[in-house]
Amino acid sequence: MVNKMNITELQKLPLHRKIGIAQARIAEWYNHYQGQVYIAFSGGKDSTVLLDLVRKLYPNVPAVFSNTGLEFPEIVKFVKTFDNVKIVRPKIPFNKVIEKYGYPVVSKEQSAYIYEYRNTNSPKLKELRLNGNSKGSFKISDKWKYLINAPFKISDKCCDALKKEPSERYEKETNRKPFIATLIEESKLRMSNYIKYGCNAFDNKRPISKPLSLWTEQDIFEYIDTFKLPIAKIYGDLLKDSNNKYYLTGEKRTGCMFCMYGCHLEKEPNKFQKLAKSHPKIYDYCINKLNIGEVLNFINVVY
Repeated sequence: MVNKMNITELQKLPLHRKIGIAQARIAEWYNHYQGQVYIAFSGGKDSTVLLDLVRKLYPNVPAVFSNTGLEFPEIVKFVKTFDNVKIVRPKIPFNKVIEKYGYPVVSKEQSAYIYEYRNTNSPKLKELRLNGNSKGSFKISDKWKYLINAPFKISDKCCDALKKEPSERYEKETNRKPFIATLIEESKLRMSNYIKYGCNAFDNKRPISKPLSLWTEQDIFEYIDTFKLPIAKIYGDLLKDSNNKYYLTGEKRTGCMFCMYGCHLEKEPNKFQKLAKSHPKIYDYCINKLNIGEVLNFINVVY
């Protein structure tokens, strides 16, 4: 188990030190599984850095891209510029996922709690999701309790169905274990998992290596700049501001185009307003055919 007191200091290490730590974790994972590993490659900036790091050590490690049907066209095109990339697809498309389980709204945690509250037969779980434990944790936020009565389904099942299932299917077929490009600064759940397992979760139910755990977004940018890595055109240009901080002129994040997690926190123009200008046909399908406009209206997000 990692000492939580040291994490902040580790995150402050210079990039060359973090590269060394990541390389050590990559080698440890590769050797433990005798090369039976793969890179979970989304085509995003973080996984592009991970792909470069792993293949500098082990050039023949395959990459796996889960084409959910929700990726930006620019991302799909970018992924296809790399060799040795296996494309996997989900068994059911997004429209069937939301029809069966519900829309991904607010956050993965909150949508999971709302789904459980609506679907459980357990009074104990219902009470927990409504009011939390003795510390007030593990409950639907007071701000979002009105979503319990939303006229549409809500769930966190989207990621499992569209991304996790195809990857796990690939793992069963090949017996390979994944490298994944997640940063612990991005969520409390990732932080808690790092504290429990470290970068290499050998003992997890699904063993996963996360060599970039301690990196920050600025580290990712610095690596891209230092090693002149190409990134997908959807990101625009990588520049520095007056404080010598890196920033992108295009999209900041390139996950699923229709995902509503965190969109209520975005400044205008938000992801849907940008999508309307950059990909109008996809926007029309998203807002009108999938009825995401109705969901955004209900959570008071302009689009």
